Amino acid sequence: MRALRAGRRGGPEVLTVEPAPVPVPAPGEVLVAVHAAAITFDELTWEETWTRDGVDRTPSIVSHEVSGVVAETAAGITDFRRGDEVYGLIDFDRDGAAAEFVTVPVADLAAKPSTVSHAVAAALPLAGLTALQALVDHGAVRSGEAVLVHGGAGGVGAFAVQLAARLGAEVTTTVRSDVAELVRGFGARHVIDTRTTEFDRTGEAYDVVVDTIGGQTLDRSYGVLRRGGRLIALVAPPPEGKAEEYGVTATFFIVRPSREQLVELAALVDSGGLHVEVAQTFPLERGREAFESRGNPGRRSGKTVIVVRD
Repeated sequence: MRALRAGRRGGPEVLTVEPAPVPVPAPGEVLVAVHAAAITFDELTWEETWTRDGVDRTPSIVSHEVSGVVAETAAGITDFRRGDEVYGLIDFDRDGAAAEFVTVPVADLAAKPSTVSHAVAAALPLAGLTALQALVDHGAVRSGEAVLVHGGAGGVGAFAVQLAARLGAEVTTTVRSDVAELVRGFGARHVIDTRTTEFDRTGEAYDVVVDTIGGQTLDRSYGVLRRGGRLIALVAPPPEGKAEEYGVTATFFIVRPSREQLVELAALVDSGGLHVEVAQTFPLERGREAFESRGNPGRRSGKTVIVVRD
């Protein structure tokens, strides 16, 4: 099969499309004929891309969000059959989906949303699961609470705004571009353009802050939380002791695959209750270019997707 692989550590320059063995599904797994694979620009900086349990695992196949069709199942698999359309999130220390085939544990897959293309479905798992787990599993957001989402036009932020609004929260989001109408369409009641307004100088207080930015944004977010509030950090762990100083809780987590939540997200997409934004698509042969497109002028909001099959 053809695959986009990195033979050594590095940035997009180490990626090449080359022949690779077709993987064989282990017990509990299926072989997926990949139609589309969404990329995360930072995955080339993750330790899991290069090692597993401290052991080098290169050459590594990139891209951990997949949408495709079941091509083969391991013995005893009853969850899916050959020909089923599926989508899911692949663990980061496994070979990814920027290839013609990938093996995935059945527990990490769900039926693909039926109303959208494979390219759109592939853009959903990582960011959608991250947003859902941030708000529900870790933030415990309740109807009527005030929620601040940093980076509401970004991959995770856009889903966090939509899902928080669906949970009944009053959502404020920060942006750094002319996308106010877009994020209002996602359900944001208030939009703060950080080019002109400092989010911590508005006098507003929040029950939950979801931080997709990190750095100074994370540090300044403590001061806008009500006592007892919850800060969910998605970029880096919060500094020790600071949450106690402000009388809040602060949580950092790494997204995990979840079939139950994938089913929930797919149902929301199919009902029209969740919009998935795709920034740009590239064929597999231009996979390196897809990773290099991060800084392209005028790049749209949303995920960048590699299309393997039409």
